[in-house]
Amino acid sequence: MTRRIFVTGILSFIPLTLWSSLAEERFILTPEQSRIFRSWMIRIISAQLRSGPTPRWEQRDCVGLVRFAVAEALQTHDTKWRRSNSLSWSPLPPELILSAKQKQFRHHWHHTDGTDSAYISALELVQENTLYQGKDPNHAQAGDLLFFDQGESQHLMVWMGNFIAYHTGTITATDNGLRSVTFHDLMAWSDTRWHPSQNNPNFAGFYRLNFLSA
Repeated sequence: MTRRIFVTGILSFIPLTLWSSLAEERFILTPEQSRIFRSWMIRIISAQLRSGPTPRWEQRDCVGLVRFAVAEALQTHDTKWRRSNSLSWSPLPPELILSAKQKQFRHHWHHTDGTDSAYISALELVQENTLYQGKDPNHAQAGDLLFFDQGESQHLMVWMGNFIAYHTGTITATDNGLRSVTFHDLMAWSDTRWHPSQNNPNFAGFYRLNFLSA
């Protein structure tokens, strides 16, 4: 984690001609790749909100939404994929071109014990796979995560740019658990534990996936 933070901190001093080789070595996506990735992640989550969860999304909870959106954003988006995700007729971002090493991010989440796997909890996803961005929403970018720690349980939401998306963790015959809420409305909830504010101790802040460079 320290190495990743250090690398991110020096990005502005690296000549553009050397950026591609550094990104390849560190697995980090270039700024342009990061921009395209964010666009795909937001489109994929928006499609789930609009049309309901695709059958390929199996573990439906808050962290499952993030894992699914990341994996699908790093996927090859061919005609079959677009059709199965109800995106055949939608204007879409350019295809994300990845190196063989970068493609490994699809199902490799880092755990505290040093192992990698396709599954990870909300707490370990934040602890081992993101970089802290603070509590100010003005510093958040689309695709960043809001992390809430309620003591015995943790919860993730996704900053979508002009609203917030999340999964409640509960599914019924009439409710798929997917929700969207504006920042203003979330700040007005009567349960203040969910306010994404500076003075809420249950709101840990905004976190950015650590394979993104911008």
